[in-house]
Amino acid sequence: MMTFPNFNPITSHTIHFFFEWLAILVGVQVYRVIKRRKGIAQITEGGSFYVILGFILCAAIGNKLLFVIECPQLWATQGWLMLVQGQSIVGGLLGGLLGVELAKKLIHQTQSTGDDFILPLIVGTIVGRIGCFLAGLHDGTFGNVTTLPWGIDFGDGVYRHPTQIYDMLAVSFIGLLLWFNRAKLAPLSGLSFKIYLASYLLWRFIVDGFKPVPYEYAFGWSGIQWVCLLALCIYVPLLIKQSFQLKRVASQSSF
Repeated sequence: MMTFPNFNPITSHTIHFFFEWLAILVGVQVYRVIKRRKGIAQITEGGSFYVILGFILCAAIGNKLLFVIECPQLWATQGWLMLVQGQSIVGGLLGGLLGVELAKKLIHQTQSTGDDFILPLIVGTIVGRIGCFLAGLHDGTFGNVTTLPWGIDFGDGVYRHPTQIYDMLAVSFIGLLLWFNRAKLAPLSGLSFKIYLASYLLWRFIVDGFKPVPYEYAFGWSGIQWVCLLALCIYVPLLIKQSFQLKRVASQSSF
């Protein structure tokens, strides 16, 4: 088991703020490299700029909105101030997805863009979770008490699941699976992203069961768990439909 220093609230929030913005900047740069390799020198070319803008703006909204759903009890004591302090990766992902689709509608773009976001999202999530881990107790992303040998003491003498590290490992694992299967998934653009998003939502539904629940909804689940479940109910049918399309494409190409 490992003991981690318990920073004061100001230091913790400063660390988290720094890594949050670093995650965004690094993610954008990774996206830029991917586009450059595809022959687009600047991400402002074509519709890429509007797609990125839609993603960032709506991700920021979803980020804060889901935190309100996750911790509605804070509204009574903190009001609008809670929006400054809280955030949610799941909310950012779902908000960003809606933002991209809205931007594509506005610029009349029909080509799928999701696959290009996978690596930036993985890298951004890892960088952001490093900030969550370093922020410790004041971030609120730690897990429940555990006796497992890899439990982390964030400075209060209690060993907890390092769910921030779990998250980093999970997105890395999903990314590796997609990479090793990229040739199979390549015929249908957008399928890889759908698999990534569905896998992450399922993962978050599971791992958030190992975290303290700030506000219990039905069945004792958190707001994030319920949003993940509802999003999966909407998104999985789309994933299944495109998976059948991939099978048809594969069978046709085999003749």
